[in-house]
Amino acid sequence: MTTHPTAEVPDPLFSDAEAEARWRARFTAPRVSLPGWAEDAPDRSLYLSNSSGVWEIYAWDRATDTHRKVTDRPNGTSHGTLSPDGDTIWWFADTDGDEFGTWVSEPFAAGGGAAAPAVAGVPAGYPAGLEIGHGVVAIGTSTDDGTTVHVSRDGGPAEVIYAHENDGGVSALSKDETLVVLSHSEHGDNRHAALRVVTPSGEKVAEKWDGPGLGLDAIAFSPVRGDNRLLVGHERRGKEELLIWDVEADTETEVVIDLPGEISADWYPDARSLLVLHTFQARNTVYRYDLATGALSALDTPHGTVGGAHVRPDGAVEYSWSSAAQPGVVRVLGVDGDERVLLEPPGHKAPPSVDLTDVFVGEVHALVARPAGAPDGPLPTVFHLHGGPHSSDEDRFSAYRAVWLDAGFAVVHVNYRGSTGYGSKWRDAIEGRPGLTELEDVAAVHDWAVESGFADPAKCVVNGASWGGYLSLLALGTQPERWAAGVAGVPVADYLAAYEDEMEPLRAFDRALFGGSPEELPDRYRECSPLTYVDAVRAPVLVLAGENDPRCPIRQIDNYLDRLAERGAAYEVYRYDAGHGSLVVAETIRQTAAEVSFVQRML
Repeated sequence: MTTHPTAEVPDPLFSDAEAEARWRARFTAPRVSLPGWAEDAPDRSLYLSNSSGVWEIYAWDRATDTHRKVTDRPNGTSHGTLSPDGDTIWWFADTDGDEFGTWVSEPFAAGGGAAAPAVAGVPAGYPAGLEIGHGVVAIGTSTDDGTTVHVSRDGGPAEVIYAHENDGGVSALSKDETLVVLSHSEHGDNRHAALRVVTPSGEKVAEKWDGPGLGLDAIAFSPVRGDNRLLVGHERRGKEELLIWDVEADTETEVVIDLPGEISADWYPDARSLLVLHTFQARNTVYRYDLATGALSALDTPHGTVGGAHVRPDGAVEYSWSSAAQPGVVRVLGVDGDERVLLEPPGHKAPPSVDLTDVFVGEVHALVARPAGAPDGPLPTVFHLHGGPHSSDEDRFSAYRAVWLDAGFAVVHVNYRGSTGYGSKWRDAIEGRPGLTELEDVAAVHDWAVESGFADPAKCVVNGASWGGYLSLLALGTQPERWAAGVAGVPVADYLAAYEDEMEPLRAFDRALFGGSPEELPDRYRECSPLTYVDAVRAPVLVLAGENDPRCPIRQIDNYLDRLAERGAAYEVYRYDAGHGSLVVAETIRQTAAEVSFVQRML
């Protein structure tokens, strides 16, 4: 086995003590997610926090304003929810970030007992949806054999109500617990799902599919018991919009809202209005939409990104928010218009950063930033490419972006073709040629950055994680003249080997994205694989890899590193004992320091 050079982790990263304290404080500042609550006991809430130094689940009793840490695991916990009565906390137990495990449950009250398997008879797998009712529980799991949905009734052992080799899962449960919605890809495309409604025993009630290339998303049933209307996201007009499906009558009503960009929504408690989250050009606005009158009322939220929002039983709207300059906060907007911070963990506050500026290069939207007080003229520039690929960079706070700015780099984010928020055509434009298509847009923005004097052409760095790491390796091999260094976190490096080893839902995603499997389209996979171009890589590269990563497995990364070693190329590797990223704050800090230090040394 080849021994690969290990990345240095400097401590401190900056010689200036104030700068060193500032960048670390952004990562160590306690943060919280938007809390959820129990349907019948809304004072009982659950949220995620890094307050202990690891992202874990916390319970919050609003009536007494008491908080307690529920989970305590070396590599953290990221999935949890409450039973409708608020008596029980459910969380997903995997092993060291490998995402493969089972749902366990424990009492909400402290000291009520240890976590135990939540439902008997459900084997381990990757999570594929969970819906908890008063008497019905539906659990979706995914394995190499496909998707299985189990249902438990009245606390009894689980029974299989659905199994298929293609990707799918549980999406919704009606309030009267007579209907379960399954998302499925029996038509062969898990990127554009169909919906099936069944009874808890598995009997088919209704089916909805908009046809090839058009996906449906079951958001939620009406919160009013006995009202079995389902709020659904669709893309019939080339962007994310809404409809309401009366499942039992099998009729639907499209919700047409005249806004640019894309929308998602959730119900108000009386089911007479929707809380609409509008996404346009990497920022969000929030509205109340009256279903009877069609009236659309804007809610007073600050300029930036709303990470999530929902409506309390009393009509107050709770939401999480941040901007590039201002750290995240969880706010509540009362029915009287009064706004305040809802949930603020004890500890120091993250220092602010700088605003992002919009740049449009043809149809490509980029977000750029320069260090505060930087002199005019070209700067060393990091092109940070987002993961997904069906995601996007937004005007939100990022401790990671801020440390590059503190180190004197300009930062460029590119919402390349494949990104969400810009319509279905833009999102799906990478089909059949992923990776190479996105890099055409990156190249166009790179040309703008150099020609406009924003970026120093001799000091441009390409960097990203997950799909962004894949794009970074692919860019180093197909655009070697553009890049002085590269950083690739948990990347796809050898697409053929990655397909063999990755979790089945991702194999299904790849088949949908490429138009078939590697056995059917070997040349297409090779054309889009970074390993194909490894001999053309000129710039030094740092690769970060998780030993337990089910998404971008370690073997295919080692294949790429071995080829670099054979060539005598300049590279380093940082390996860590977790999965597709880390929930441990200290580990995130170490990785970030390794990345910035590597680029500084190479430049």
